[in-house]
Amino acid sequence: MSVAIDGPDFVALQVRDVDAAAAFCEQHLGLRRAAVSPPHAVVFDTRPTPFAIRALLPGVDLADAARPGLGVVLWFRTPDAHRLHDQLVAAGVTILTPMASSPFGPMFSFEGPEGYTLTAHGG
Repeated sequence: MSVAIDGPDFVALQVRDVDAAAAFCEQHLGLRRAAVSPPHAVVFDTRPTPFAIRALLPGVDLADAARPGLGVVLWFRTPDAHRLHDQLVAAGVTILTPMASSPFGPMFSFEGPEGYTLTAHGG
């Protein structure tokens, strides 16, 4: 009998500046830090899947990456995608794809910490 995986149960973005990336997540996305994080990361109290910002792993150099995470799509649920969109626009955060309908409710993509593309949906 083979063993299967259930799906992602932890997501982390590797960044050059953990403090700046964590501040972006707190200030613009309203994420709150978990009670405990390892010294090289900031883990947020997100559900159902924990999300973190972490220092680069050995051998990872993002200096030449035009857009970190190219090919990976991260979606975050929010109770009000339209309101979050407006908050991010007012804060000067770059919107990468305009608000649109999706099977998961209204959605849009924006530039997150260090150029990662993040998508918000819901509401």
